[in-house]
Amino acid sequence: MTTKRCFPPVVDTHTRVLILGSLPGEASLAQSQYYAHKQNQFWRLVGDVLGVDLVGIEYADRLQTLLAHHVGLWDVVAEAKREGSLDSNIRDHAGNDLVGLIESLPELAVIAFNGGTAERIGLKALQRHGDQHRIVRLPSSSPAHTLAYAQKLLAWEALREWLGGQGTR
Repeated sequence: MTTKRCFPPVVDTHTRVLILGSLPGEASLAQSQYYAHKQNQFWRLVGDVLGVDLVGIEYADRLQTLLAHHVGLWDVVAEAKREGSLDSNIRDHAGNDLVGLIESLPELAVIAFNGGTAERIGLKALQRHGDQHRIVRLPSSSPAHTLAYAQKLLAWEALREWLGGQGTR
């Protein structure tokens, strides 16, 4: 089993919404890009929430657009052994310093977990912190989570509350 490592966080001092995934999958690791698998709905979901076509722009511009809308991105797992891309295959994981990151974000209002594994690992890491931020569980954007897109989007639209009414698509 190979050890997989996450990417650096995408945040700045104006981040209000922090979306935490579990650990990049094979396609993401191969391309060194968050949510690179073509069937992962992350960029479409966030784009629809923000009212911006994120799917149609270059990766670096996607990240800059997230930051411009006060959205940050990271993973709860720093590294783990995993065959393939499924969260259920994560073994011997080491968590990221979520508390350290959160403490460095003065405008942070909400922490959103992209899927159940991210939530389970992330909440365990945060419970020692006694975090005062709002926590939102989002249905996973992964193609392995077969909930209809419209149902996923309905849940993801809750993030608009912390984005100052942005995203009126």
